[in-house]
Amino acid sequence: MKKLVCAEEVKAAAEKGQKTFCVDCHTLITPSARDLARELGVEFATGSSAAGTSAGKDCGLPKRGQNDIDPEMIYQVVKAVLASKLLAGAAAPSSGKPFRSDYDPKSGLKIVRGRTVNYEPFDTGDPSTQVAYCEVVGKEDSRMSAGFLTIEKSSFEWELCYEEIDIVLEGSLSITINGETYQAHQGDVLFVPKGSKVTWSSPEYVKLFYVTYPANWADLMAQQ
Repeated sequence: MKKLVCAEEVKAAAEKGQKTFCVDCHTLITPSARDLARELGVEFATGSSAAGTSAGKDCGLPKRGQNDIDPEMIYQVVKAVLASKLLAGAAAPSSGKPFRSDYDPKSGLKIVRGRTVNYEPFDTGDPSTQVAYCEVVGKEDSRMSAGFLTIEKSSFEWELCYEEIDIVLEGSLSITINGETYQAHQGDVLFVPKGSKVTWSSPEYVKLFYVTYPANWADLMAQQ
C-alpha cells in the first residue's frame, strides 16, 4: 500500500523550518496537504530530486488520466482528512507572525492566508471566558477592520461604539440584545448597530469573521 502524506505532516515539517518534504513514487499526497504546502512554502521532492537530479518533484501526485487509485487508497485519504480536522483550518507555523499574507503596495490589495491565522486571547473583562481573535485588516490598511473571533463555551457582555458585521463560519452563536436572544448558525450574517449593548454566547463553539467600522474600534473602546 502507498504511503499517505496529509496536511498535519506538512504542518509539522513547516514548523521545523523545512522547505522541502521528501517523498517517493509510492507516496500519495492528499489535496489538502498540497494546498497547505503551497501556502506554507513547502515543496515536495523525490529523494533524487532533493539531491539535485532531474527527477520529477510531483512523483507522489496522481497525474491526470492516471487510474491506479484503488478504493482502499480513497478510504485512507478520507480517513486522514477527517482525523486531522482540516475543515477547521490548520495553524500557522511558529514564525512570530499572526498570519501569512500577500500584499500589493500599488493597489493596496491584501490576501490573508486563512489557514495560517494564529489567535490570541480576546480581553472580555472576564478571564474565565475562552474567547480568542486575530485581526487581519486594521486601521493601517483601511477605514474598516476585519478579523476572526472564536468563542468556546463562554458568554460575555459587550457595548459597541462602532458598527459591526459578522459572518458565522462554524458552530452556533447566541446574541442577546434588548432582552431578546437570537440564534445564528453557519452561513448567517449579523449586523450590530453602533451603541448596542449585547451578550455574545456559545454553549459549544463558534467561529466568526467580523468587519467593523471605523477601524480604530479598540481605541474607541479604550476611551469609554
